[in-house]
Amino acid sequence: MAQQNTSTKDGYMQDASGRLVPTNLVKPIDKQRDELVQEIIGHAQEVNAAISAFKARTFGDIEAFIDLSAEKYDVKMGGKKGNVTLMSYDGRYKIQRAISENLVFDERLQVAKELIDECIHKWTEGTNDNIRALVEHAFQTDKEGKINTGRIFSLLKLEIKDEGWINAMEAIKDSIQVAGSKSYIRVYERIGASDNYKAIPLDIAAV
Repeated sequence: MAQQNTSTKDGYMQDASGRLVPTNLVKPIDKQRDELVQEIIGHAQEVNAAISAFKARTFGDIEAFIDLSAEKYDVKMGGKKGNVTLMSYDGRYKIQRAISENLVFDERLQVAKELIDECIHKWTEGTNDNIRALVEHAFQTDKEGKINTGRIFSLLKLEIKDEGWINAMEAIKDSIQVAGSKSYIRVYERIGASDNYKAIPLDIAAV
């Protein structure tokens, strides 16, 4: 249950400013609201603890099963393991463990931008506007000053046979750094006898 900030046994309730207010001066509706909030928070903390325990146990069980499966082939798994899908024998259920990496770019991204600009300057006038618009769009930052990785990666897909461009793409690749990763567990149930699955929601908004 939630740890209450109010103290009714001493005849006082603490308000949002930290002041102790005699309970007889607190309106009944305010007391009822406080009780409701405290009760809901208590239940929420219990659910949060249960989800945390479920997540830790599930990740541990999946890791252990992957190691067990690898042992069958005399393989020892090492390092961070990637995405994996486990299915029940009848195919009704499947569990996915997904690892999403947070990619950032170091100072070499600016080097790449300079190399690309040099390419644009030396190319024909007819190509300049199109490529420049694409490049400027790719290097735009959001409100937090972050580069959109998808836009940068779109440049890597362009097959431009130019030494300066190739060097720029190498600089982009070298600038990619993994700033961290998040792991997710998703569980699914098959819809009837079809090949489609529906997610079993584990977050409040999707329930």
